[in-house]
Amino acid sequence: MKKLYQLSLVMLLAFTVILAGCGNNNNNSGNAAATNSGAATNAPTEAPTDAPKADVKIGLVTDVGGVNDKSFNQSAWEALEALNKEAGVEIKYLQSKSNADYEPNLNQFVKGGYSLTWGIGFDLGDAVLKVATENPDANLAIIDSVVEAPNVESVTFAENEGSFLVGVVAGLTTKTNKVGFIGGMESPVIKRFEVGFKAGVEAVNPNATVTITYAGAYDKPDTGKSLAATLYNDGNDIIFPAAGATGNGVFNEAKSRNKAGGAKVWVIGVDKDQSLEFGDDVTLTSMIKRVDEAVKKVSQQVVDGTFQGGTTTVLSLKDNGVGLPETSKANVSAEILAKVDEYSKQIIDGTITVPSE
Repeated sequence: MKKLYQLSLVMLLAFTVILAGCGNNNNNSGNAAATNSGAATNAPTEAPTDAPKADVKIGLVTDVGGVNDKSFNQSAWEALEALNKEAGVEIKYLQSKSNADYEPNLNQFVKGGYSLTWGIGFDLGDAVLKVATENPDANLAIIDSVVEAPNVESVTFAENEGSFLVGVVAGLTTKTNKVGFIGGMESPVIKRFEVGFKAGVEAVNPNATVTITYAGAYDKPDTGKSLAATLYNDGNDIIFPAAGATGNGVFNEAKSRNKAGGAKVWVIGVDKDQSLEFGDDVTLTSMIKRVDEAVKKVSQQVVDGTFQGGTTTVLSLKDNGVGLPETSKANVSAEILAKVDEYSKQIIDGTITVPSE
């Protein structure tokens, strides 16, 4: 009897240990960051959220600039991270290494039953249209392109208006009367950056020249650094890159030059307040494009059950969709910012029409 009691006690303890082990097997997949083969492994992830779990899954497909581009794609992903924390939405991304990845990446989310699939960037337009047409019951959305499909919501921006304002800053700040623009790949979107910036410079400083060049890529920081070196060597003291991760190389070149001494050079950030990433010792100002607000707003519609495909939203200066950050005060004088405000009011009331092509 004593032996039987000892055996039973041992079995009870073992069973208790097994139960404890099962109870600690948590599933933290609600905010996992997904990548395709060959994508960066240091993808941003978050701890499990305390927000109520929403029965919504949202996927995001980046263009070739990648989710850590410190600009366009990163803004979009940060918007979904915020939504995860606030509403418990499950989020994942797929990072495209080439144009050939766009369609299969989009399809991975659509076939996986995601509530909404984002395509981030003009280059994804054709792929989003094809996937949306083949999957009429799926919800998709895209930034920087208009996709004519009843299940796609499109969001574009008046980049030319915000770029005009940073052009005003550049035109009134330059010491050499030479400023440069570096685009990623030629497209209607980047063209709006280019022509708006040039118009802003010319409006306040007709003696200044604006040198335009294109990198042909959004994911080549080394190319951006090389192009920046050429522009700075030619006397340009301010460069505005609209080139995704390629633009990071422009900041690197400017930092190296300023550290070495000599004439001060500047970079104008794009999409985000890039002084937060690269410092206000090199960032003159930034042309903010509220990709984060657009992504969050449309995604929230899916959470609320109010998503409407087949619509296009254009976010302009009037909508606070583009503009300059408060941190501009660090390097831009009050007099120049007053001039920016003056032009901003004229653009909003229609006195000035900024060219877009």
